[in-house]
Amino acid sequence: MFGTKMENKPLPPAPPESTPPASAEDAPPAPFPSLAPPSPPLATSPRSRANLLIGPDGLYALPRWLLYLVAAWVLFEIEGWLAASLHSFGTLGWRMLVEAAMAIAVIVPGFLMARIESRPFASFGLPPARAFQLNFWIGLLWGIASLSVLILALRLCGALSFTSLAVHGPRIWKFAAYYAVFFLITAAFEEFLTRGYSQWVLTRAVNFWPAAILLSVIFGALHLGNPGEAVTGLAAVVVIGLFFCLTLRRTGDLWWALGFHAAWDWGETYLYSVPDSGSILPGHLLNTIQHGPAWLTGGSVGPEGSYLIFPLLAAVALLFHRTYPHAKYTAA
Repeated sequence: MFGTKMENKPLPPAPPESTPPASAEDAPPAPFPSLAPPSPPLATSPRSRANLLIGPDGLYALPRWLLYLVAAWVLFEIEGWLAASLHSFGTLGWRMLVEAAMAIAVIVPGFLMARIESRPFASFGLPPARAFQLNFWIGLLWGIASLSVLILALRLCGALSFTSLAVHGPRIWKFAAYYAVFFLITAAFEEFLTRGYSQWVLTRAVNFWPAAILLSVIFGALHLGNPGEAVTGLAAVVVIGLFFCLTLRRTGDLWWALGFHAAWDWGETYLYSVPDSGSILPGHLLNTIQHGPAWLTGGSVGPEGSYLIFPLLAAVALLFHRTYPHAKYTAA
């Protein structure tokens, strides 16, 4: 071979069809070895599959997500058509019916996608076997405690005052129970829509945090139509959405976030009787008055629009990070 010293021995006759080089100078140069590592085959490269169109299973992730969204929309339209003939519901009953219809419309297509994906529905963040177990109740306590800290800070700053009870007698417990169920359904709707199947399928396409950022922005956009909503409140909703994504990643499912979400909304609307994302609903417990500039009180948005919510969420996220240090989400 080239690069070795030739010995003085007779060479065997060359085959008729080949002609040996006249000299070493006439021979073709030896190939220069490449210093770059060999590229992995295109079909098995994670980078080639980590995009919105091609999933890690060779399937199309974006069309699967769109299929889920279309199925949810069609189901909600069917529910609306069926509910149009119901006239016996009052305002609160109708609110509950609409909220339940939206929750059903986003959760039921999850079972369809479970068949298409050939995996259990529990993979999408709401495993029935863990329903209302310890994680849910811990999240509920974190939610009401976090909101109470924010309300206390606003009270100490002179931004809130509570004057009297707005409901009396058995109506106190009636509305407390009504809003507990109402906001549990609301939390189930919003959590599964933005952090259930959607988070799962997009995680398999673009990894967890890019999917979480996209869906948290969508979560904020869902609140654009709320009366009295403002830019600060929308930004806070996006940050809260990212925090809920962190809880999903660290606990492995949505039950912790669902408890936190329901408790936060119940505390705002009923217990402390402040605007919730720009809305004040009937049947709240207290007559609450806001004082001071909108950047402090949140204005028409309520405490979610106060600048104080951002350091609060940062502190809560840091505490959660230290309490739940290990990732348990298995979609990636």
